[in-house]
This record gives sequence, C-alpha cells and structure tokens, in this order.
Amino acid sequence: MSKNTSVGIDIGSYQIKVVVSEAVREKEKTSPKIIGVGYAESRGLRHGYILNQEEVAGSLRSAVSQAEKAAGVKIKKAFVAIGGVGLSGVTSSGTIIISRADYEITDLDVKKVIDASLSEIPKAVAVNRKVMHTVPIQFKVDGKPVYGKPLGMKGTKLEVKTLFITCLENHFNDLVETLGETGIEVEDVVAAPIAASLVTLSKPQKIAGCVLANIGSETVSIAVFENNMPISIEVFPFGGNDITNDIALGLKIPLEEAEDLKRGAIVGVSYPKKKLDEIIAARLSDIFELIEAHLKKIGRNGLLPAGIVLTGGSSGIETIEDLAKAALRLPSRIASVNFGENKTQVKDASWSVAFGLCILGLSEEDQGLNGIKMAKKAGGDVVGWLKQFLP
Repeated sequence: MSKNTSVGIDIGSYQIKVVVSEAVREKEKTSPKIIGVGYAESRGLRHGYILNQEEVAGSLRSAVSQAEKAAGVKIKKAFVAIGGVGLSGVTSSGTIIISRADYEITDLDVKKVIDASLSEIPKAVAVNRKVMHTVPIQFKVDGKPVYGKPLGMKGTKLEVKTLFITCLENHFNDLVETLGETGIEVEDVVAAPIAASLVTLSKPQKIAGCVLANIGSETVSIAVFENNMPISIEVFPFGGNDITNDIALGLKIPLEEAEDLKRGAIVGVSYPKKKLDEIIAARLSDIFELIEAHLKKIGRNGLLPAGIVLTGGSSGIETIEDLAKAALRLPSRIASVNFGENKTQVKDASWSVAFGLCILGLSEEDQGLNGIKMAKKAGGDVVGWLKQFLP
C-alpha cells in the first residue's frame, strides 16, 4: 500500500464494509477516490460488540479479499470504526491556576486543565472504559468564555469543559485483536458517528447545531454537533431489526418478508397498510423518545437549528422524516451523503462510516476532525497523549 492510499473498515452488526481509497490531486485540491470496496454479512457480533472472534475474522477476511481484488492492492493497515452499545460520551469540567509569573497561558496550562477535567470524571463512570477522543468544547479565562484557543491570553484562572468519547476497554481490545488475526495493523480507531459525520453533515449544519442519528440493524447511535464540534454521543440498544420483528409478529409473516416489507421492497402483495404503518410508527416513536430524552438531558431539545439528520439502513422508511419532526420538534431530513465523485462504487449512506475513515486516513494532521486527534491503538497512558488532542 502506498502513502497515498487509505483503508476504512466498518464492522457493523449487519455487515462488515471495507473501502480502499487513494488521494487524487485536482485543481490544487486533494480529494479521496474510491478504488475498491468489499462487504460481507457480519457473524459473531451482537449490538456492535464481538461475541466470537473467529466468526468475525472470517467475515472480515471475506470483505477484505473483495476490496483487495477490486483495488488491486494488498491491505496491510486500516482505520477502523468502533460503535455498538459500549460507545458513550461523558462531559467533564476542570479548573487550574495559570502557572507563569506573567499569567500568560501556555500549552502546558491547556494540557493541565484538560488533565484536570479528565480527573473529575467519576470513577464509577470511568471504570473499564477507554478514552478514544478528547474534545475541548469551551475554555474560560477568569470566568469569561474564550472563542477559539486560549493560548497567549493572560489571566489567573483557566477552565475547560471537555467531551470525552469513550468505549468499553474489552470491546476496544477485542476489535484490535480481531484485526490482528487477519494480519491487518490498526492505524487508528475512530468512533463510528464521528467518522460518519464527515460525509453526512456539512460544516454549516455542524456550526448551527444538529443531531446525526444512525439507525442501524441493532443499535441507534446519535452524535450532537454545535460550533463545528461534537458535544455529545450516545448509543441505544434498539434498531431496524426491532421494527422487522414487530412487523413479523403483528402481521404473522416470516422475518424475511417483514424485512422486505419494512424496506418497501414488496409490491403486488396485499397487506393491511394502516396496521403496518401503526407498527412501524410505534417502534420509531420509541426510538425518537430516547433521542428526545437525551437532547433534554444535555439541554438541546428543540434547540438545534439544523435539526435531525437520519442515516443508516432503516432511514429509508417512508414516514420516518415526518415522525422525527413531530417527535423532536426539529427540522428533519434523510442524509444526503457526500461521496464526492465516487457515486458509482458506493451504494448508500450505510457506507458513510467506512468512507469517512478513508477521508481521515488521507487528511493531513487529521484536519477532517477539525483538529480533534484520534485515539491510538491499544496501550499507552491516556494522560500522556492528551496533548495531541488540543485544538
């Protein structure tokens, strides 16, 4: 693999997706071009976490083999997404006294205050968890908000409010080990909603404020953005499969038929449409109630001008936009995915995570994440590498 090539691997509960891309220079701008994709049915996974490493490794080898054949390159390294019910975000605040005699704020002060916010996370919340991304949401100098970086400013007290995106440590380690079994080195691990946001949300949407909701087969993950940065992440253990199961039970039909019915793939067969709509609406309402409760918890319910952006395998349900709008009292739309000039090789928004990983792999100094660095793979002291996450 050349330095201009990047691989993104999204290990989802429904499918494993692999995307190989290369950097193409056009008109003084570098953009990623997809040169190969591969996918396979996920086996050995439940709610996004690994139950059987051998089965997952087998599915992964199949998807990787397809991508290698299409791209004509051997995959040795990859950027990998982690999602599932183990993914979460916790917000914490820290305060320090400026160390220099002239009260000028330095890199060391910024590191110390983020350090302080990390130490304020309750032990009960932090146990068995690994910090993946560290996002300084807002700094204050002597109680006054700072817009941008506090470096070079003068004051006596520095405060920060920080979002720590975490995952269960055993899930993280299982993921890295499984990739190792297939002979692939993990370059970095990224929270799936962050990777997906790179191709589903525009900068104006992230600045104004919005929530990205990915309705997968077994989980719903949400990422809330404001001022062009993530301010909250949460995952719920419900998904499209629950809607399929409800349809199968409600209409007394096989699961496969229920899945096709949910996706609108069955034509010419008569089903009671009113009952079908009621079943789908009931389960989607449950999902949107969970999202609304989370937005209320962080004080953003009804207050995100760019509204809710829906993606994932179940975002194509006919009535989903109207239900989301009514439940959340926010503008609602299905994600229009920006795959650049790659429309022929990727099929839908479910590829956004894998392609987002490729973008990160090809971007210089992780500019795709607006200066937020990524978690290095297994090992390493969290405090020791906090400096690399500074804005």
